Parts: sequence; structure tokens; C-alpha cells
Amino acid sequence: MTERENEILALIKLDPMIAQQTLADKLGLSRSAVAGHIMNLTRKGFIQGKGYVIAPERYAVVIGGANMDLCGRSIDELVLGDSNPGVLTSSAGGVGRNIADNLGRLGSQVQFIGAMGDDKWGEQLKQACNLANVGVDHCLIITGATTSSYLSIHGPDGEMQIALNDMGLIEELNAETLAARDGVLSRCGALVIDANLSESALDYLFSVHSDKPIFVDPVSSVKARKLAPYLDRIHTLKPNKIEAELLSGIKIESLDQLPQVADALHQKGVKRLLISLGSQGAFASNETEQRFIPPSATQVNNVTGAGDALMAGLAHGFMSDWSWSLSVDFALAAACLALKAEKTINSTMSEHAVQRLIEETSRC
Repeated sequence: MTERENEILALIKLDPMIAQQTLADKLGLSRSAVAGHIMNLTRKGFIQGKGYVIAPERYAVVIGGANMDLCGRSIDELVLGDSNPGVLTSSAGGVGRNIADNLGRLGSQVQFIGAMGDDKWGEQLKQACNLANVGVDHCLIITGATTSSYLSIHGPDGEMQIALNDMGLIEELNAETLAARDGVLSRCGALVIDANLSESALDYLFSVHSDKPIFVDPVSSVKARKLAPYLDRIHTLKPNKIEAELLSGIKIESLDQLPQVADALHQKGVKRLLISLGSQGAFASNETEQRFIPPSATQVNNVTGAGDALMAGLAHGFMSDWSWSLSVDFALAAACLALKAEKTINSTMSEHAVQRLIEETSRC
């Protein structure tokens, strides 16, 4: 930061609503010069959003998928090739966006970077983020583009029958567009990314920002393959059983093999690991301790958002300077809270709600 930028930032901290002309008068500059310095401060991440919002001292940046989830559920058995009566819903979605949403609701300072069109869906995604206290000023907004969407059709029992996704827009998040956001990335306390990102984006983040704690959601076995070259730069990895097998190179035929799988991933450089085993529980490991967490009984209304809440819980624990063990317990409880909601995002998600669930569970 230049000396002049330091002077401008100091005045803005004293009066966040100060006018550019007033800044210019105080510093003996032209208004256009002040505007240029403010643009640089925003690009560097010292100012976030309109109204000269000063960047918090510690915040996380989540980078990944953002899309509208369109869901249709038939009332009766589906009849292919015909119109079926049912219920249609839409909601904000995307792995990265969902993680950021949960993280914001838990109370962490968070900036989300995703690719959106300048359409109504894009506006809905930004509004949903704002409601969860998630900053979106560094999102990539593409003029004339249609925001990504995911369409799923379900039978009366809720089981998905077919789905279509239009997610090509995320390819616009590449090394070039992320480098333009280097300021906000350089000053963050943690990076949380999903493997929906392009190879160009992943290579940039792991090469340029490997000094940051990087939390990674593999998303799927197909997309997890892209992470193999970067395992030595991953701070926290949250794979499911299949993704853990793929990245470790070990076939899991028994839960007794989980320590071996964890050791293999640690040897490849992963510092912290939480393997989600679905109905079988989870396995947590860092470089000094390992433990199996059995499944807990909970009301299950929706499984879609549990993994996103789990990752958000791990990142929130790190941002709060909690121990690994405490972060794992908190993250698993956040996932359980997500399971209780009809929608992907549980609107009651908060640090207090998760802690209360932990207390209630401990008394059972």
C-alpha cells in the first residue's frame, strides 16, 4: 500500500461515509485521483463493498460454484413423455455458494467469489448471499450471460429421477480473472474452494496462494481427480469414502483401513482430513490424532446441504482458533442441523444453534 493510499484509508476509517470530494480537499488532490486510489484499495482488498466498508481484520474467501437450484417433485408416479402435476421450487445453490452461506450464518466474516450472469438469477444469488452476511463484491459478473442452473426432477417419494446442469459459466473463473482479485485473496485468513473450479483456477490458487490455509471440498469422484497434483498444499480436505479412495490410492473394504487411508493422504501433504462416511459416520485425522466418529441419530429431511454445512463448520472452527477436535465436533453438529431442514440451507443455522444441538446431544 502506498503512502497516499495509507492516508486515504486512515481518513475513511475515521468517517466511512466521507465523500470523495472531501477526501480530495483534505489531501490536496483532484477527485479523480482520489477515485483512482480508492479503486486500488478496493482491488487490494482493503475496502470491500460500497460506502467504503473497511475489510475486517480476518476473513475467509470462498471460491466455487454458484447456481440456481430448480427442483420439480411430482405428486403421482412420473409418466415419461407427458406433463406431470407436481410442485416446482427454486433456491440459491452451488457448492461454494452454499458453503459461504453457512459460514456467514455461523458468524465468520466471509467473501464469496463466483461467476454469475447479469440476469435475475444472478441478482437472486447475490441477494441470498447478502441475507447470510456474505460479501459478493468480488464476484465475476458476466454481461449478457445466463447464470448457472441445476434442474432436478423427483418422484413422489423424493427420489431424483433425472437432472440437468448448465454450469459452464464457472470456467470463466480462471487464472486471469482470479489474479484481478489478488488483493482480497492475499489478505484473507483462509481460502475455501470446491473442485468445480477449472484447472486454470486451481493451478493459480495452489501456486500463488499456497501460503494460505486452503480448505477443499472435492465435490465428486470425477472432479476430485483434479486435486491430485496439489495434495501437498491442502490444509483441510473433506472427501467422502469414494473420493478418499481415489486420492489416497487405497480401496476401503473395511472401516479398519481408515487410519491407513488417512496416513497415506498425510504423507501426500494433507494436514487435516475429515472423511464423510454417510450413514456409517465419519473419520477425522490430523498429523497427531485420529478418531472414528459413529453416526448420530437425527431427523433427516434433506441430505443435499449436509456436506456444505460440514465444510463451513470446519472453516468456522479454524477462523475461531478452535482446536481440530473441537472444530470436527462443531462441523458434524452443523451437518446434523442442516439435515433437519427441508431446504439445502437451514435458515436457523448459527453458532448458537449448533452449540445448543451439541449440548442437547451430550445430554442424551
